Amino acid sequence: MRHPRAIAALVAALALVLAGCSASDSSGDGKGFNDADVDFASDMIRHHAQALQMVDLTLGRDLDPAVARLTDQIRAAQAPEIEKMVDWLQAWDQKVPPTSRDHANAHAEGHGQDQGMNTDMPGMMSAEQMTALEKAPDGKFQTMWLQMMIDHHEGAIEMARTQVEDGQNAKAVALAEDIVSAQKKEIATMQDLLKG
Repeated sequence: MRHPRAIAALVAALALVLAGCSASDSSGDGKGFNDADVDFASDMIRHHAQALQMVDLTLGRDLDPAVARLTDQIRAAQAPEIEKMVDWLQAWDQKVPPTSRDHANAHAEGHGQDQGMNTDMPGMMSAEQMTALEKAPDGKFQTMWLQMMIDHHEGAIEMARTQVEDGQNAKAVALAEDIVSAQKKEIATMQDLLKG
C-alpha cells in the first residue's frame, strides 16, 4: 500500500515542478519574464516614443530624399515595436508607461516633460534639445536631426544589449537583438548622410 502512495506523491511533486517550469518558460506569451524584461519594455517604449516624436518633427521640412526614406523606415519599425512591448507589459500584468504618443499626453506642453519620459536613459534628448530641434531653421535642421538621432540610436543599442545579457523572455531578447542590428545599420546610414 505504501508503494502506490509513494508513486502518487512523486507524481504530485513532479506536477508541481512542471507547473513551476511552465510559469517561467521564456517562450510563452505573458510567462517567463524577469525584472530586466519589464525594465527593457518599459524604457524602450518611452525611448521609441521619443524617436517617433523626432520623426514627427521632420514633417513639412525640406529633407534630402535619403533622409526622408530613413524617417519612414524608423516610423515603420518602431511604431509596431512599441505596440508589441505594450502587449507584453499588459500580458505580464505590468504598468504601461505614459508617453507623448498617448492621446492623453499628445498635447502636453514641452517635449519629454509630464509624459513619463526619463532623460536619464541612454540617448534620450532633453526638453531643451527637442525644442531646439523643433525651432531649428531648415538649413540646420537636417544635420541637427541626424546627429541627435545617431545619439538616440546609440542609447537604444546600449539598452538593448543590456536586455540581451540580462533578459529572460525569449521574445523580448529577440527584439533587443533586432534593435541592435537594425539601429547599427541606421547609424551607419546617418553617418554617411552627414558626410554628404
